[in-house]
Amino acid sequence: MVRHDKGEKLDSHRALLSVYDKTGIVDFARNLVELGWEIVSSGGTASHLVESGIEVIEVSDVTGAQEMLGGRVKTIHPNIHGGILADRSKKEHLEELKNRGIELIDLVVVNLYPFVKDPGVELIDIGGPTMVRAAAKNFDSVGIVVDPSKYEFVIDEIRKEGSLTAKTRRDLA
Repeated sequence: MVRHDKGEKLDSHRALLSVYDKTGIVDFARNLVELGWEIVSSGGTASHLVESGIEVIEVSDVTGAQEMLGGRVKTIHPNIHGGILADRSKKEHLEELKNRGIELIDLVVVNLYPFVKDPGVELIDIGGPTMVRAAAKNFDSVGIVVDPSKYEFVIDEIRKEGSLTAKTRRDLA
């Protein structure tokens, strides 16, 4: 995919990983990195990946803003959602991203806290569902993975096809 980096167009893929259930996320991220993908992550997911030796771009480095309000605000930012929602068939969207220094996000990997276990208000995730909906809205260009059981399938397809097929992106959405 096209990546905007100081005005240059480069072939690159970028995934944003933010998961409550970390089952399989290290191997998934490691496979993405081996396939040439950049990993963007925040909070506990970023820490978990870094502790496992995986290079991560912190969400705060993408947004230019630190987490705030005790972690309530991390990923809700135009530099994240612009990268997810941009219609890649529209030149004006790509130009706007370039002018604002926003990079495309090709894959969103999010799973949410299971409220049934503990319905505490502080565990209500706002940014995660927002990213899921944004990626689903833009399934023509962006893959969304919400279930760790799909990690192996996604990696296998990226290995085989170079990226996710349109059918897979639609099915995952």
